[in-house]
Amino acid sequence: MNWINNVVRPKIQRILSKRETPDNLWVKCPESGQMVYYKDLEANQFVVPGSDYHMRMSAPARLASFFDGGEYDTIPLPETPADPLKFRDERRYTERLREARARTKLEDAVLAASGTLDGMPVVAAVQDFAFLGGSLGTAAGEAVIAAMRAALKQESPFVMFAASGGARMQEGILSLMQMPRTTVAVQELREAKLPYIVVLTHPTTGGVTASYAMLGDVHIAEPGALIGFAGPRVIEQTIRENLPDGFQRAEYLLEHGMIDMVVHRHELRETLSRICQLLMHSRFQRDDRTHQPDGEAAASEGEAEAAPEGVEHGADVPPGAEDSAAGTGEQEGSGAGEERQPDNG
Repeated sequence: MNWINNVVRPKIQRILSKRETPDNLWVKCPESGQMVYYKDLEANQFVVPGSDYHMRMSAPARLASFFDGGEYDTIPLPETPADPLKFRDERRYTERLREARARTKLEDAVLAASGTLDGMPVVAAVQDFAFLGGSLGTAAGEAVIAAMRAALKQESPFVMFAASGGARMQEGILSLMQMPRTTVAVQELREAKLPYIVVLTHPTTGGVTASYAMLGDVHIAEPGALIGFAGPRVIEQTIRENLPDGFQRAEYLLEHGMIDMVVHRHELRETLSRICQLLMHSRFQRDDRTHQPDGEAAASEGEAEAAPEGVEHGADVPPGAEDSAAGTGEQEGSGAGEERQPDNG
């Protein structure tokens, strides 16, 4: 009895007792090996203070840091078949989905929401790499399309935060079908002249890069993000050559004209707000010119033509300038008329 009481029972109690220290209390930086307190990392938008390494963010954390006050409304998504191909490798696909949903508290890899950015209505979609590598499946494709259509309905900018390993293997051709479907949705945004901004985070590869992730009006990347179709090791094995340093990283793509800018996460929200306001302002100006009545447009054009050379339309004209301009016009007009008269002699 002493052996049971002194040895076995304490071991069982230690196993069953609740851990006082959570597993994620400290986080190790993949680049420098620095140990960072999780709360400090979360407060710094998951940027390691010492090395400035940008760690992955969950979809809810990304949306909370993007929208005003961290408040947003999730966009309802259509139901999709959970396992259309009844796929199984080492484990059933349904088991992998169940485990990913329990770990991330998400239904699938894409979370779509609407809110405001500095007071401007904006729709955003975020891919969570923690959910099966952010892979693009039927549900994820439907989420991206639903978010784009919500932006069309609201006539607001659409921001896509991409992070994916590519198309979801377990759904086969159905996952590949999401590439042209999302491309068509992007074209609808383009025809409506609504801004479509893509933020490329680490990593963005595969079919996502080959479709909607590289079709934006503006492409922004976070520092050090891996962006490409095939991975560097696959390319090296295929061409049997060593790749240059930093190949497929955000800075390399910026240098070679593949993206528009590399923005630190702390400055990302301000940059997105500025771009959205600029593009929406340009859209409103185009709409005003398009919907301007023909009479008003002709009158404004006539006024602009009547203004003296070197004087802007609407500016104060010095006394006598109009008369001199009119006289000059008459002289030029008569001269032009003489040149156009046929030579009857």
